[in-house]
Formats: sequence, C-alpha cells, structure tokens
Amino acid sequence: MNQLASVKSYLLSLQSSICNTLSAIDGKETFIADEWQRKEGGGGISCVLANGQVFEKAGVNFSHVYGASLPLAATAHRKELAGRPFHAVGVSLVIHPDNPYIPTTHANVRFFITDDDNPIWWFGGGFDLTPYYGFEEDCIHWHKTAYDACTPYGKDYYTKFKTWCDEYFYLKHRQEARGIGGLFFDDLNTGEFEHDFGFMQSVGDAFLDAYTPIVNKRKDIPFGEREKTFQEYRRGRYVEFNLIYDRGTLFGLQSNGRTESILMSLPPVVKWQYDWCPEVGSVEEKLYTEFLPAQDWFSK
Repeated sequence: MNQLASVKSYLLSLQSSICNTLSAIDGKETFIADEWQRKEGGGGISCVLANGQVFEKAGVNFSHVYGASLPLAATAHRKELAGRPFHAVGVSLVIHPDNPYIPTTHANVRFFITDDDNPIWWFGGGFDLTPYYGFEEDCIHWHKTAYDACTPYGKDYYTKFKTWCDEYFYLKHRQEARGIGGLFFDDLNTGEFEHDFGFMQSVGDAFLDAYTPIVNKRKDIPFGEREKTFQEYRRGRYVEFNLIYDRGTLFGLQSNGRTESILMSLPPVVKWQYDWCPEVGSVEEKLYTEFLPAQDWFSK
C-alpha cells in the first residue's frame, strides 16, 4: 500500500494549501476543520468556511474510505471490480463566492485501489468553472492553465479531458452546460503509476493558479440585488446537477459516507423561478448565448 500512502500524503498537503490560500484571500473568516469517521471503514476531514468577506461558502473535503465492496457508482463502467475490497482517497472542493462576478468553482482529485492480491488502481479528477457573469479573459486564463497542467503528460490530454468535461457537466434535462468546463478525467491507468500520479498532482496543483487570479480580479466589482438574484437563480442549476448526475455525490451516498460532507457542495442560498428567461440583449442573456455553449476557449 505504498502507493496509497503516497497519494494520501499529497492529498492532505493539497487540502491544507488550498484552505490556507483561500483563507488569506477572504481576510475575514477561516476554515473550520471537522474530522469524521465512517463506521464501515475510514473517514475524513471536512474544512468549511462560511459567511466570509469574499466566499459565502467554501468547502474543501478530504476523505479516505475503505470497505469490503466497491459501491455501484464506482463499478458502473468496470463490472469486473464489483464485490472487491477497496480504498478510495480524494480531495473535493466547491467554492460559492459572495460576489456574483466571481464564478463558482469545483475541483477534485481522487485515487481508487482494490485491496487484494492483485490490486487494480486508477486516478480521477479535474476542475470546472461556473460563471454567472462571463468574462472572456477569465475563460481563456482558466483553460490555458488547464492546458499547461496537461501538456507534459500527454499531447492529447487537454483536448480529451476538456471534451469529457464539457460532456459530463451538461444538464440533459435543461439542454445546457453547467458552466464553461475545464478538465474531467476518470479511470486513468496507463500502467505507469508515477506518470499517472504526477498528472493527478499537476491537476491538483494547477487549481489555485487557475482560480485565484480570477477571484482577485473580480472580488471588488460592485453588485446589487439584480446580480445577486441572478446568481441565486443560476445556483439552482448547480444543485440540480449535483443531486441528479454527479458521480461523487452518488459514490458518497452509496458508500454510506458522511452526508454533511457529501452535501457541503450545495450553495447556502438558492432560488428557483418558474419559467424564467433572461431579458433579450441583457448581460444575463450573454451567459447563455456566449459562454455556456461548449467552445475552444484556449485558441481564442
């Protein structure tokens, strides 16, 4: 289990780094760490910042769970793993800013390994951005950072995992994307552990480089009730995706994980309005027409 120990050590360090950086940016509130145990095996550390100056709610969760049988969410595409003992470690985060001009973001990196004589392992993860008011330069920066994280590990990685992200974070029942995407990869095992672990670390380390410049650029833009109402309406899409489609949510619930930690990704305030549509020609409409449709941001 030396592989597991190496990944776990990195993930705990990543969680600490992200929490320290976000706390410094917020300047008002800090993360509260909540350690928890899972009766079937394992546990985690949930770090949550609430009602900050910059972040309305931010959660950065580390978990290490293990058990006698992988949940259905982890074996849906790999039937041969059903019933095998496992370890799963990961860091998952969601940040809901107060200012509507700062995008919401999600990121996670994770590692699965079966606990038997012939262990099978794989990595997964990525990060994606969900703006409420779009800025082309932010989208380009986000995807350029994703590209730079991928390129040393595979010439086709960015294109492949960017496309996968666009397809994954798509609300089929709404026929719209959740945001402007980023990276999404799963079931990654090239046969070279150090290569794949290195790529997972590259993605994890790139998150702050991708997100913090956007936060610092947008956090002091004035906003009012109109912008806040639109942000809370769009947050509804985030809730819909997480509760209907998200693999991490399904895995956590099926593995009898800690519900508070699994659902910490949900925003603190959200609104649904019946049959609402943005005003034609408005900046809110531009989110739908110019930013949510999947596109090649990096080459702009």
